[in-house]
Amino acid sequence: MYQVIWSESAVNQLKKIDRSVAKQIYQKVSLLRENPHRNVKKIMGSPYFRLRVGDYRVIIDISKEQLRVLVLKIGHRKKIYK
Repeated sequence: MYQVIWSESAVNQLKKIDRSVAKQIYQKVSLLRENPHRNVKKIMGSPYFRLRVGDYRVIIDISKEQLRVLVLKIGHRKKIYK
């Protein structure tokens, strides 16, 4: 089992999103505990991965050595990569 750690900025971004969407994001991120490479894609030119949840993207860092998933950023797909 992987440990999911939320960065302070990701928590703040999650609070600003509509509650129903935030709940979907939280549930999808929680599923990464068992298999963090399920439903994620590597971001080109970056060491991080992205998880799609509707129109939102969750940027994560996966550490195999420490069995850790670090949630870095959450945002709308049009603004997250800028």
